[in-house]
Amino acid sequence: MNKWLVTASIALAVAAGGAQAAGDAAAGQTKSATCAACHGPDGNSLNPQWPKLAGQHAKYIERQIADFKSGARKDPVMTAQAALIQEQDIPNLAAYFSSQKRNAGTAAADKVALGEKIYRAGNAATGVSACMACHGPSGSGNPQANFPSLAGQHAPYVEKALKDFRSGGRTNDTGKMMQGVANRMTDEEIAAVAQYVQGLSR
Repeated sequence: MNKWLVTASIALAVAAGGAQAAGDAAAGQTKSATCAACHGPDGNSLNPQWPKLAGQHAKYIERQIADFKSGARKDPVMTAQAALIQEQDIPNLAAYFSSQKRNAGTAAADKVALGEKIYRAGNAATGVSACMACHGPSGSGNPQANFPSLAGQHAPYVEKALKDFRSGGRTNDTGKMMQGVANRMTDEEIAAVAQYVQGLSR
């Protein structure tokens, strides 16, 4: 595991402290109809290109909405949608989707071996860090450091996210950590890791 990644992870965890969701889930549910059109009424999207929000850490959801609103993260659909979300509704929406149960997924059998290897051990030869260093052995993430839960997430969405980090199309990662990891990953490794996390359950 890269020393810089360990150091950054510890620093972020300490700085973030014990961040707790401050939103009102019931209030969030009343405002969630627009989000549900793509992400599903309970946060389990049917389209694998759109992320499951169910069970995601509330603070992570808040950060992503804020980044779409500010332009720090770009997406034609989400940028437009985020602009319509009132500031006071962000923590409530995050609390609602965070409180929902994420549906489990299934990994493609032919990609599990490589995906597990990269997720758990990385690739020392090319400097790819183990994904579980930040996202946990079971893919549950680290809410204190604002590292998202990956377990059960749609593989196509994860694959696109990694490729966006690699290409520079997405740059809202703290300290360019994900850009640094994805830059060292091959297409085969990205596809395998995406399938592997889709099959994880917390």
